[in-house]
Amino acid sequence: MKTLRNALLIGLTAFAISQVQAEDSEATKKDMAQLQGEWSMVSGSADGQPMPADMLKQMKRVCKGDEATTMMGTQVFLKAKITIDPSKKPKTIDYQMTDGFTKGKTQLGIYEVDGDTFKACFSKPGAERPTDFTTKPGDGRTLSVWKRDKPAAPAPERK
Repeated sequence: MKTLRNALLIGLTAFAISQVQAEDSEATKKDMAQLQGEWSMVSGSADGQPMPADMLKQMKRVCKGDEATTMMGTQVFLKAKITIDPSKKPKTIDYQMTDGFTKGKTQLGIYEVDGDTFKACFSKPGAERPTDFTTKPGDGRTLSVWKRDKPAAPAPERK
């Protein structure tokens, strides 16, 4: 009887864990889908200093799958592989830099998506993850707010 009870307890525990992982996976898929498409920067600051308006106009962000590319005009500002965790409070986002001035480094950040607005705050490479959406002089953080230009094209159906 004790063996049956232990087996049942182990089975229920495994089921509960798999349900939580499935929910996390669905939340990740949902948020990754929301990040897709083309975006224009509407505001930004670094080390507490606002980004100049002429620079804002040039900043574009494209997210395809798990990769984000940020352009300043026609030049790649950064390219990164994205990892998110929407179960955290605030939600977390990590950039594994694959191109740009911090290529090969990791930046830890937080994010929010609200409809067609994406907000992110990142620490400089090697620094602790921000816990709020602020920057101040000397903190090495960047804060950016983006508006969706157009959503990503849906993936073609496989037949």
